[in-house]
Amino acid sequence: MTKAGGSSTARPDLRRRRGLSKLEQGYMGFFLVLPWLIGFCIFKLYPFVSSFYYSFTDYDLFKGVQNFVFLDNYIDAFTTTKNVRALQVTFTYAFMTVPLKLIFALFIAYILNFKIRGVGLFRTAYYVPSILGGSVAIAVLWRALFKSDGVVNTILAMLGFESINFLANRDWALFIICLLRVWQFGSAMVLFLAALKGVPEDLYEAASIDGASKSRQFLSITIPLISPVIFYNLVTQLVQAFQEFNGPYIITNGGPRNATTLISLIVYNTAFKDYQVGMSSAMAWVMFVIVMVFTVIAFTSQKKWVYYSDDDGRG
Repeated sequence: MTKAGGSSTARPDLRRRRGLSKLEQGYMGFFLVLPWLIGFCIFKLYPFVSSFYYSFTDYDLFKGVQNFVFLDNYIDAFTTTKNVRALQVTFTYAFMTVPLKLIFALFIAYILNFKIRGVGLFRTAYYVPSILGGSVAIAVLWRALFKSDGVVNTILAMLGFESINFLANRDWALFIICLLRVWQFGSAMVLFLAALKGVPEDLYEAASIDGASKSRQFLSITIPLISPVIFYNLVTQLVQAFQEFNGPYIITNGGPRNATTLISLIVYNTAFKDYQVGMSSAMAWVMFVIVMVFTVIAFTSQKKWVYYSDDDGRG
């Protein structure tokens, strides 16, 4: 009787505990995500929505909104000479850096996939630039390397060549900026290396028995099986290329003669030097739409060239 009574009195308490725990669990997730949600609304969502509103106004940084200009800012974005030039330079920069970076990253990853002595040290050495490359210090160092009396020109003089003013030459300045971006291939290389590790060895053995060369194995086995990683790197690197700011701003400040002025620099200069926040917001939205269009194209085209093992090769 005591046990029965004890058990009967314990059950309501157990139910109450379970009820309280369910209530706590119901709100616990909300309270845990609340700090992130507040930060997202203040620092992401509000600027995102407000910039869209400001893009249709003549909002001045000090005077505020005076008039609605509707599509005038967007029309100027595609008709003003400096804006059109910035769009051209941005496309050139993106289409130079992204393919070169992916090709170079895949090439190094393919080499490091072999069993060679000290491969861990080489992997670390190649990955470090991707960690440091986006910092201001590295951009300053890059400028010091390629200035008229920098290290590169010093080496050229020792070899008997004439010095080149890389950062003041329109033909060289953009290439130097692109070179900095390509040098930061470590993150893409790590992903390629992980994908190469996942390719089954028996496929290469079967191809070798059939007489396939190394190049044929690479094109027919390696590339299709790592195509999801190629696709991921392509999209992420493309988005990052269109948002590049530190390199062109610190190394050349958009010069010479706007040869390295990307859309991101136009957005910054228009807002914080010309104080035209409305026009700057319109240019930011133009950049956003361009990135979105290329992303949609990439996702649409993956059905034709990205191989997924769980759907018989269809993307």
